[in-house]
Amino acid sequence: MVEKHTIIITVTNSPGVLARISGLLFQRGYNIESAIGAPTEDPDIYKVILVVQESDEHIEQIVKQLNKLIGTIRVVDISHKDNYIVREYIILKLEVQQKNRTDLLELARHFNAHAIDIETDHIIMELSGNPRKIDRFIELVRPFGIKEYVRSGEFAMSEYQKSKKGEKNGD
Repeated sequence: MVEKHTIIITVTNSPGVLARISGLLFQRGYNIESAIGAPTEDPDIYKVILVVQESDEHIEQIVKQLNKLIGTIRVVDISHKDNYIVREYIILKLEVQQKNRTDLLELARHFNAHAIDIETDHIIMELSGNPRKIDRFIELVRPFGIKEYVRSGEFAMSEYQKSKKGEKNGD
């Protein structure tokens, strides 16, 4: 069964690492739904978070291949963990008229979205949260008139769990 998987790849910060990762998936015919690369608390170490829709068998192959890439420190598919947190970030530019501005801002308040730029004919808002929350917000503000938006793609982290004796924590 094909399901969405979130794969966290810990890599050394070196030129071409993202190209090697995306190239590996491209060569095997896998589509990357979203990809985010960002530094960690150690500037020499990056985490790349991929969202891929594939079967468990294919994900297992992807994880094995990613572990073989130069610069890879660790690869974890957190999608089957009991406890993990997924978030996404979005910035939207919305058309707004004076008569519906209050309705839009009230709706934004319920979603904990924030206006980051307000002009007479538009508002730019930001929102972070679960991807389903982002989808619902887009659906509800669409009637106001979305001029454009940018989504970050999903990023995730395993929740903290106490280690059993002999196990490493965190994943």
